[in-house]
Amino acid sequence: MVNSLKGVTVLVTRPAHQAEHLCQLIKEEGGSAVRFPLLSIAEPTDREALKNVTRRLADFDMVIFISPNAVDKGMLVIEEHGGLPESIRVAAVGKGSARHLEKLGIKTDIFPSQQFNSEALLAMEEMQSVAGKHIVIYRGEGGRELLANTLRARGAKVEYAECYRREIPAHDPGELAKQLLHGNIDIITVTSSESLQNLYDLVPKPARSALLQLPLIVVSDRTQKLAEELGFKQPAIIAQKPGDEEMVQAMVNWRTQRYHEKSNSGI
Repeated sequence: MVNSLKGVTVLVTRPAHQAEHLCQLIKEEGGSAVRFPLLSIAEPTDREALKNVTRRLADFDMVIFISPNAVDKGMLVIEEHGGLPESIRVAAVGKGSARHLEKLGIKTDIFPSQQFNSEALLAMEEMQSVAGKHIVIYRGEGGRELLANTLRARGAKVEYAECYRREIPAHDPGELAKQLLHGNIDIITVTSSESLQNLYDLVPKPARSALLQLPLIVVSDRTQKLAEELGFKQPAIIAQKPGDEEMVQAMVNWRTQRYHEKSNSGI
């Protein structure tokens, strides 16, 4: 698979602190990565509220980590307050979060093996009989309410521990617009719907039509649907899993398919 991406320039939109591995994998395959982070992770607005919830962890039956960032930022404050109680069950929305917990020596009791989102976690057998359970969700500020609302409807008491904020990094959109108008970008990787919306909003209108012509690698049905709503001309390609390796494999598959299409058309 070496050099499978030779001549391909990929716009990598992961947060800056999470982009290095993906960019390295693209380089190993012969491609070029252009970094354009669409989210940055900042301290929560109300850190005292986060601490107050964390001090009461022993009162909870289950803790849910919504993302790898929730693990990284949440566990910092949890460790400051004595670590996770032995009695608490640990759940994660996806394998990425479970891997981050494993690196910290924490076993994840519950996480979906297929589809890495709130819907998949809620569909698990362990999440059905939660009436009377006290659950805390470590997450970023804002975001979807589906997980908490569904658990509450099933009889659980749910609280949030908001341990970070998502911000749009400062960018010169004119430089990206220039790259798009000159045809210097071949494909884009996007790991969240929020990032895709930010990308669309940041690109100046004169370059937006060029943006909408490009293929996307995404990690969820929701982001694929948003791409369609925003007007992207090609159906977004969903990586099998949200990991860097799977995203690169999706790019390689796209490149291979494009090569065969050109060969069959005689181009």
